[in-house]
Amino acid sequence: MNYELLSRYRAALMGLAMLFVMCFHVPMAKGELMYGVVRLGNIGVDMFLFLSGIGLWFSWTKNVSRSENSYESQHEGADGNLAPRSPLLIPRLKSFYRKRMLRIYPAWLLIACLYYIPDFFGTDLFGQFHYATGDWHSVKSPDVFHLVANILVNWSFWRIDDGAFWFIPSIMMMYVFAPFYMELIRRHPVYRWLPVVAMVWATMVQYMPPIHDAVGHIEIFWSRIPIFLIGINCGELVKQKRPIEPSAIWLLLVTFGLSLWMCIEFENHWRGHFPLFLERMVYIPLSISIMMLGCRLFSLLAPRRILIPQRFLAFIGGISLEIYLVHAQFVLRYLTPLELGYVPTLLLLIAISLPLAWLLKRLTERILP
Repeated sequence: MNYELLSRYRAALMGLAMLFVMCFHVPMAKGELMYGVVRLGNIGVDMFLFLSGIGLWFSWTKNVSRSENSYESQHEGADGNLAPRSPLLIPRLKSFYRKRMLRIYPAWLLIACLYYIPDFFGTDLFGQFHYATGDWHSVKSPDVFHLVANILVNWSFWRIDDGAFWFIPSIMMMYVFAPFYMELIRRHPVYRWLPVVAMVWATMVQYMPPIHDAVGHIEIFWSRIPIFLIGINCGELVKQKRPIEPSAIWLLLVTFGLSLWMCIEFENHWRGHFPLFLERMVYIPLSISIMMLGCRLFSLLAPRRILIPQRFLAFIGGISLEIYLVHAQFVLRYLTPLELGYVPTLLLLIAISLPLAWLLKRLTERILP
């Protein structure tokens, strides 16, 4: 095995993550045989954040020369200590943010308008009033200022934990601080331990009253930062194509088995009796072990030319952002009231969301500069 497999099969893994998320969003009654497993589709978010972190490391370091990465590129500062040169930092920041914005913003602005403008006027996308009387006061956009803020940065997530598109403002914020973290660990590798600090902070958000009162409503954001930082940390291992000794497969299997068992127990028996961040900490080893085992499976299938599932997953991975934007609020929202059952609803959700997402991506690509 090799860490480089995470890059080679990145698109397929993102597609798998998106399918997990769609499985998670389709309602299933508690007590059903597969309830605990279906609820674990939530780890698709963690998989996507981990893979995004790896991709960001590649993007940030690809233009950094070998000399800039070395100690020889440092010069002596006024205090006599070695200080690294970074003359290209500002241009790199501009390029980094521009690429991230062009990937997310065109699709997001269109979907945000289609969602928040009707909500502001008390209707859904098809003009149906939320209340029969038409008497409606939006909680998400109580006035024009909040409406504009929601369209630009999904402000209601930060304000009242509006979870309709929570992943978009979360990943936007992670993109904001990611370059500074990457530059920090590039210069001072000891700071690769910061994901551990992020785990401590997630615990403080839950249990320390002043912090919980101030930012506890966006716990879903804080508890996903560790896996994002771990993904960035692994970026260099992937870039160097660092090998993994064969015996690691047993460690991965044990990690997968224990974390899967724990998360199923959380969902089937303890739901409502523990803070959600606790299960999300277990999502970290579960999601990483699933991705590594998935890479191993893809690599075994490749010589046998069994590529159809991988190509299908890679197709989904290529439009994963667009699928996220359309599937829950614009497809599943209208499928759920039909009460078709879990499997028919899921199949319809996939069948409708994929072409819509593909059309959304084609549309936004046409308006990009």
